[in-house]
Amino acid sequence: MNTSVLQELPIWLAPAKLNLFLHITGVRPDGYHELQTVFQFLDFSDELQFQLREDGRICRVNDIPGVPEAEDLVVRAANLLKSETGCELGADIRVQKHLPMGGGLGGGSSDAATTLVALNQLWALELDEDSLAALGLQLGADVPVFVRGQAAWAEGIGEHLQPVTLSEPWFVVLVPKVNVSTADLFNDPQLTRDAAPIKIRGFLGAHGDDASSKEFSNVFEPVVRGRYREIDEAITWLSGFSPARLTGTGACVFAAFDEESRARGVAAQVEGRWGVFVARGCNRSPLFRKQE
Repeated sequence: MNTSVLQELPIWLAPAKLNLFLHITGVRPDGYHELQTVFQFLDFSDELQFQLREDGRICRVNDIPGVPEAEDLVVRAANLLKSETGCELGADIRVQKHLPMGGGLGGGSSDAATTLVALNQLWALELDEDSLAALGLQLGADVPVFVRGQAAWAEGIGEHLQPVTLSEPWFVVLVPKVNVSTADLFNDPQLTRDAAPIKIRGFLGAHGDDASSKEFSNVFEPVVRGRYREIDEAITWLSGFSPARLTGTGACVFAAFDEESRARGVAAQVEGRWGVFVARGCNRSPLFRKQE
């Protein structure tokens, strides 16, 4: 893609998500963990552009450090959509990364979902949402929520989704400069794997979306804090302004604020200790809000 072509191509957003809480309620016979969580989107996104090809090839046109093209979920999503539909078209794909990789914000899954949604439209395939979500699940447990684009209560391995309506505060998100090994966390003997199941109505009650409620914690947080001093320090520091929590398996840490000015004032005090950004919580994914 040359510069003039890029300027003419529409931008498709691939937003971040937060896990407002995360429980493991059991382990299935196949080794997968049964989860309960709530996903909410952030108005902070990667940006993707697609140029159609007549030769059927799928090409990522820019380098992403640490992500070989063949392993990129964007490329895998496009190839999966082609193979499942028999589409003869291809695409050049440009991915502008803004979301930190390996931070628990779902960047790779979100990029894959946006690819499925965008190419379904650009290739005129007319697959419905359920079909796209089913394809997304083949790529990762978090992909379907991005395909559906609605804040959701999630169970199973994250694929059983029920839309929810939450408050939409401003979030300060800290990005500690560490790489968290998700596989090691799942294998850690200290990890709580038998959290008592809770009900949606409990979460949506008086304190349901309040990060200070101990009933709605992230079971990975104590394990991560014990393993990664930088994350422990980030949670402690941010909690001095508003109750802070780990998202996913980390490394990112977030806290909610009612006012944008307050959130930006806190972010300004980070002074380089960690990466940081401020974003609004969204019940409707920015990917779809931009299209609607």
